[in-house]
Amino acid sequence: MKAVLATRTLADAVGPVDGVDIEVWNGEGPAPEGEVDLWVPHYATRADVLDRAHQLQGLQVVQLQSAGYDGVLDRLPAGVTLCNASGVHDDATAEHAVGLVLASLRGIPEAVRSHGHWESDKMRRSLADSRVLVLGYGSIGRALAERLIPMKAVVTAVASRERDDDLVGRVRAIDDLRSLLPDQDVLVALVPLNDTTRGLLDDETLGLLPDGALVVNVARGRVVDTDAVIRQAGRLRFALDVTDPEPLPEGHPLWDAPGVLITPHVAGGTTAMLPRISALVREQLQRRVGGEPVINVVSR
Repeated sequence: MKAVLATRTLADAVGPVDGVDIEVWNGEGPAPEGEVDLWVPHYATRADVLDRAHQLQGLQVVQLQSAGYDGVLDRLPAGVTLCNASGVHDDATAEHAVGLVLASLRGIPEAVRSHGHWESDKMRRSLADSRVLVLGYGSIGRALAERLIPMKAVVTAVASRERDDDLVGRVRAIDDLRSLLPDQDVLVALVPLNDTTRGLLDDETLGLLPDGALVVNVARGRVVDTDAVIRQAGRLRFALDVTDPEPLPEGHPLWDAPGVLITPHVAGGTTAMLPRISALVREQLQRRVGGEPVINVVSR
């Protein structure tokens, strides 16, 4: 069985797997020859590279290195199983979300820009006792809650459906979102991008948050309406690891919007990624060799 991996670094981390011939291909140049059972494209894969799945003979499985998979399904050959990297980026993304929350609440961007002009008498909000709504309570949302609760934040989790949870007690349904927003100090968006979440945080929804609330987006840029952010900036604070458009062009109004902190979609890109993605790929290959179903399947 042949597997094609995007980089030599990933191939070395995966190591030898009995019954698998691992080939490295970065998506450029001639496609690998012969039957390819499983393909792992680059973490940040361009659309035109994904289109090359049609050139891989016998392709059965595409294993992404990202948790998000919006726009991928339409580019794959019919019958190919798509798997995402759920679980791989939980720790790194949760850490980044906490970093954005703390930086924004404690005014670190303003302190950096002030070049030593002290404002020591300004009162900042503490994460302790703050009411934080985690919008999207999957594996990353839970990882975030696991970090916020010991920091004494009051966490409310929202997911597609209501359910009991051993960590937050009760997960609220997305239908309850609007009634919850007026009582929140911080909202962290972690929902996947789909037809129901595109533009979910628009002018009307953001308008329900109290003055001074912080909105953090570590999901996908189009979950938050960019024009609404620009209009609400100043009344609300924003910390965005993802934007729409992305990358954000020079001169875009978001760069100069008051109270907006932007990082360049780097939440998942840490040293925590390689050991986790290599372990996932290794397990997927072992499952294919052993005739077992692969995990993290998002579409067949």
